[in-house]
Amino acid sequence: MRLAYLFLGPAALLLLAGWGCVLSTSGGNLHTFVGCAVREFTFLAKKPGCKGLRITTDACWGRCETWEKPILEPPYIEAHHRVCTYNETKQVTVKLPNCAPGVDPFYTYPVAVRCDCGACSTATTECETI
Repeated sequence: MRLAYLFLGPAALLLLAGWGCVLSTSGGNLHTFVGCAVREFTFLAKKPGCKGLRITTDACWGRCETWEKPILEPPYIEAHHRVCTYNETKQVTVKLPNCAPGVDPFYTYPVAVRCDCGACSTATTECETI
C-alpha cells in the first residue's frame, strides 16, 4: 500500500513534481503510530530561475482508520476512508537564493498548525489515491 502525501497551497505542485522531500523520523516509533499528528518535514524549495533552498517545516503525517464492506444495493460497497489532513495551517514566505534577473525570488509554502483524520477535500488538498 502506498501512503498518500497531502499538501496545501502553491507548494503542492512543486513538491509533487519530484523535488526532494524527506519525513523526519525523530522521536516515536512511526511504524506503530496510529493517528494524525504534526511532524517535521524537509523539502527542497525550487522554482525556475532560482537556486534551491532546503526548508524544514511542519506537515501532517499519520495513519487513519479506513474500512470497506459489501452491501446489497448499489454501489455495492460502503466505504469509510479518512486521511491525515490539515485542520489549520499558516503560510510562510522565504526568499530563494541566486535568482536570475526578473525572477520573483519569493516562495510561499504551508506550515501545519493542527492535523486531524478527515475526508480528503480536493478543494484544499492534493489527494492521491491508491
